[in-house]
Amino acid sequence: MMGAALSRWTMAYFAAALLFLVAAQGLMVAGYGFPADPVEAPESLLLVHMVTIGWLSLLMCGALFQFVPVLVARPLLGARLVLPALIVLLAGLVCLLCGFLQLAGVIDPPLSPLGPAGVLLPTGFALVVGVLGATLWAGRPLPLPARFVTAGLASLVVAALLGALFALQLSGFATFGIDWRGAALPTHVSAGFGGWLTLTAVGVSYRLLPMFMLSPDKARLSGHAVLWCGVAAMVLMVIVAPFEAAFGGPGVAAPLAGLAVVAAIVFYGADLVFFYRNRKRRKIELNSRSAIGAFAGLYLSALLIAILALTGSLAGQAPAALYLVAFGWLSGLGLSQLYKIVPFLTWLECYGPVMGKTPTPRVQDLVSERRDGVWFLLYFAGVLAGTGALLAGQTGLFRLAAAATLAATLALVVELVLARRLFNVQGSLRLPAGTTQPRLFLPAPR
Repeated sequence: MMGAALSRWTMAYFAAALLFLVAAQGLMVAGYGFPADPVEAPESLLLVHMVTIGWLSLLMCGALFQFVPVLVARPLLGARLVLPALIVLLAGLVCLLCGFLQLAGVIDPPLSPLGPAGVLLPTGFALVVGVLGATLWAGRPLPLPARFVTAGLASLVVAALLGALFALQLSGFATFGIDWRGAALPTHVSAGFGGWLTLTAVGVSYRLLPMFMLSPDKARLSGHAVLWCGVAAMVLMVIVAPFEAAFGGPGVAAPLAGLAVVAAIVFYGADLVFFYRNRKRRKIELNSRSAIGAFAGLYLSALLIAILALTGSLAGQAPAALYLVAFGWLSGLGLSQLYKIVPFLTWLECYGPVMGKTPTPRVQDLVSERRDGVWFLLYFAGVLAGTGALLAGQTGLFRLAAAATLAATLALVVELVLARRLFNVQGSLRLPAGTTQPRLFLPAPR
């Protein structure tokens, strides 16, 4: 990693993603969208896509542009398309959000913005998949983490295409006869949450955890089992289940997918325990400690979904389960790893050119773990409280819990900004000769 080229626009992706996360949490605190409004209401759809596309997908894309070249030991192919992809994705997301505002009666444009959104978003994701896919193809045979990413990108294609069809149909520009509230919606959610976001997050964790904790990173049989069980679950939910719904099949796809997911998370848990127990870095840094909260969110989500399915209440309580997946597992992992990735990339950008020539600070000197641990505790406590409030139907309590997660997120964003500004580095180590202050989120001019 020390010799890898820095992705010029990764910080811009991170900045945009964090902006959408804070905005979405602010809307939750204000009582906008679910649970104050029905889950299928335009207000709720706006909130959901701010989180899934604006926050989680932009975060994942930015991280992959930096780490896929590390995974395959190849330079990023088509790097000039990274900025256009960001611009097109942001334009498409703005159109999508404006389209939901139109459906909610907030704005009244002459033409539906959902039409352009249905073109721009898949175009932006196509650029992302093209750049990352070409880099992965050049790096064959792929190591295990890169195979997870490949499966995640394939799921992204499905989720983006379905989302585009939904947007075009809602806009009135085209009619495909798809009931976006019916059988197609579980496919869209499964491909997005289960395939694109979760499989990719798991794959990235197989590289980041060993790298940051100095754990053995040789692929184990259990890791391959996680991959194949996850892929099997996606095939069942994205391909087999729609065919069953369309042609009146026996309805075994969803239960089999559930069993595959259970097997995957069991094997994944075994690998997580292995990484933490066999680390060479005896003192666990805050990013790895806080990641335990995200992993707890994953397993609590699985347990909650299983209980709701067995009691026949999954349909009614699905938003609570998805909230725990989105904010406990995926957002928790994203924030915990950003806490390390941002200082790490900042260190490489600022001190990498003079490494070995002059004294430099450590990566962990760019942050204050003693000060910041409380923010992760507040964040995960807020997520748990928010999930409980959704399950109990307590809208007011949910808003209070969302306020706690918003406060924690804002504090962590401030800490990331301080890390970029080298605020915690004191004395002559801050900017020794030959170094320059990194820009906040834009790349340095060439």
